[in-house]
Amino acid sequence: MNALLTPSACLPSDSAQSLLIGRVWVPGQGPVLALVGPDQIHDLSTLAPTCSQLLELPDVAQAVRAAQASLPRIGATADIMGNSNESTRDASQPWLLAPCDLQALKAAGVTFVASMLERVIEEQARGDASKAESVRQAVVAVIGDNLASVKPGSPEAARLKDVLVAQGVWSQYLEVGIGPDAEIFTKSQPMSAVGTGADVGIHPHSHWNNPEPEVVLAVNSRGQVQGAALGNDVNLRDFEGRSALLLGKAKDNNASCAIGPFIRLFDANFTIDHVRQTELGMTVSGPEGFEMRGGSNLAKISRDPLDLVAQAIGANHQYPDGFMLFLGTMFAPTQDRHGPGQGFTHVVGDVVTVSAPALGTLVNRVTTSDQAAPWTFGVTALMRSLSTRGLI
Repeated sequence: MNALLTPSACLPSDSAQSLLIGRVWVPGQGPVLALVGPDQIHDLSTLAPTCSQLLELPDVAQAVRAAQASLPRIGATADIMGNSNESTRDASQPWLLAPCDLQALKAAGVTFVASMLERVIEEQARGDASKAESVRQAVVAVIGDNLASVKPGSPEAARLKDVLVAQGVWSQYLEVGIGPDAEIFTKSQPMSAVGTGADVGIHPHSHWNNPEPEVVLAVNSRGQVQGAALGNDVNLRDFEGRSALLLGKAKDNNASCAIGPFIRLFDANFTIDHVRQTELGMTVSGPEGFEMRGGSNLAKISRDPLDLVAQAIGANHQYPDGFMLFLGTMFAPTQDRHGPGQGFTHVVGDVVTVSAPALGTLVNRVTTSDQAAPWTFGVTALMRSLSTRGLI
């Protein structure tokens, strides 16, 4: 894993032209907002004490560039990145955290046709992975495997719903996949996300689960998208498949939300149009030698990213500290790992990488949520830290 936590592996391909916002745990100080460069990481606290407040600035990119020359140095990028491996970390030296802090952690679900079909299959299989393949064949025989041309909320989608209801195969996942209202849910709590190099947690009672490689938008309180990061929305297919009412237990567990390695700010070199064309790559490397590769192409998303933002915030719902929004994934693994028809599930020790040329690489090792480091540093601890440092 250490070989994956280097500037050459983790930074965007055009890192010299990118504005990368991170957070660094500095021993004796706590979490420090940072500007990450190819060689050095600098303290951004004089510009804003928190990531949430930074993204409230009218022109974040311009403000960061104007302050760049006078920012205090935290340390070498290679050293801090290398020390981010949770299993080998020197606690006396700085390491990377998730780049967000006070923002709500939200997610959009069922935004790609491929994952929508897999959610229907989970539901029909009642969370039993051994039944998934036979259910998959039966579902595809009825609704087909290509709904990409159906625009969510359109008259065509409404007519398709009528047909599927008549055939007895309508699903709550199809409702949010092609209906007018997107699924927007709370992935985790503010301050609970883990960053690159950290362990991610799966519930110890889960026997069918998977990573979900996603782009995560950084949105301020005014609903303005200020940048993007990578995310792993760790997912329990068996829990959610048993009942959609178990969504909270399927999604929000200790260390189950990974975001990083940085937020790349929007500027002339990186815009929402670049996000729309992002191709994510993902690898899972198991301790027993298992390898799985997959990906997700934002060009195939069924709802535009800005439409998802508009469905998350507005007159009916506000986020005074902003929010991070997972955009969903088209990745739904079906590769058999433990035997024919068993599909994919994690084992402890898996190393998961999520990458995109413009956003870098997010790296995490899988453990169970009861064995991952407990989440203890919340909003109260952050306020105490900022007060001690004279920032509030």
